[in-house]
Amino acid sequence: MNAACAACVAEDFDLSLTLECGQVFHWQREGAGWLGTIGERAVYIEQRGEQLLIPEGAEELVRSYFALDHPLAEICATFPDDPAMQAAQEFCRGMRIVRQPVWECIATFITSSMKQVAHIAQISHTLRRRYGAKTDWNGRELFAYPAPEALARLREEDLRACALGYRAKNLLGAARMITDGKVDLEAIARMEDEAARAELCRLPGVGEKVANCALLFGFERVRAFPIDVWIERVLREIYFPRKRRVTARQLREFSATYFGEYGGYAQQYLFHHARKTWRLKKAAH
Repeated sequence: MNAACAACVAEDFDLSLTLECGQVFHWQREGAGWLGTIGERAVYIEQRGEQLLIPEGAEELVRSYFALDHPLAEICATFPDDPAMQAAQEFCRGMRIVRQPVWECIATFITSSMKQVAHIAQISHTLRRRYGAKTDWNGRELFAYPAPEALARLREEDLRACALGYRAKNLLGAARMITDGKVDLEAIARMEDEAARAELCRLPGVGEKVANCALLFGFERVRAFPIDVWIERVLREIYFPRKRRVTARQLREFSATYFGEYGGYAQQYLFHHARKTWRLKKAAH
């Protein structure tokens, strides 16, 4: 790190695990640390034990973004005491749910449909380079995620050229609805979870899963429990192993109660643990 830097205390935190667990997609390895943007600010972060080396003046921004104020030990203590959850908790020790900029979070998960993590990241970087505000770190160009107003001015074919495929229409429609005030993100932030989820689902490309991702990673509704293919597999194989027919509604209702007030944290731990270890088990066979 060549620029002026400061140290930030980060107890019970694993930077790499937090950035690699599938909740945020634009951070890149850089030397001994990570380089990315928080909003429109370029940030280089390096972890050394329980300290983060960060750009001078970015201390509060980093603490907030990485939710260093979340009482992680207390959160984990609320998890169910079952073997699968305890294994995931041990595997994901130090992982935190970041506070993403709301529009960036919604847009990224709209573009994530049926895509692998590497593809989602590629789309994010392409959109940033072409339409995002430019910033820099030590002379290195970086780009913020494009504002909804910037995307709303585009044509669908412009976004298709960013490898979005059918997602281009959804992202453009969502950007225009927000720009036109048809969906008010600030108003959603003041709503109860159910009302907020319903309002988010008015956006093109936003179903229940994406809405729950937005609630969890953007609006800090830590009870929200997104169910994607990985989590559905976990729920069916671990928690309903003897039931052939379990409906999506049953899975939602079970998740909403069984995992408690920090269900979103439990979900992310289960998701990352399954994604990393179940693939290894499959390869071993």
